[in-house]
Amino acid sequence: MPRRLTQTKPGTHQALKNTSYESMVVSWLMQDGWQVFLPILDHGHQTDILISDGPSYHRIQVKTVEASGEDHIVHNAWVDSHVDVVVFFARNSNWGVITPAFSEKK
Repeated sequence: MPRRLTQTKPGTHQALKNTSYESMVVSWLMQDGWQVFLPILDHGHQTDILISDGPSYHRIQVKTVEASGEDHIVHNAWVDSHVDVVVFFARNSNWGVITPAFSEKK
């Protein structure tokens, strides 16, 4: 495997890490037989992944959080976006949660 010899800016590095979680979810969904679509740009719609089983479509938002334990409060960043499911990953721990999108603020 080649070694990367250049520095990655902190913001770029974080975007790469966040995208890797989205790619992991895409892989799981494809292995389960879903059709998977990736929006070119999700700003304003808060949809990272769009999936279909043929007749139905579902919007998924993938979020990563810094959590020191399993007791973590999440703030709703998808209000009025029609997201169906939110997948959370704790970047600095070994847990994640899949939940229907909720309308509460947190």
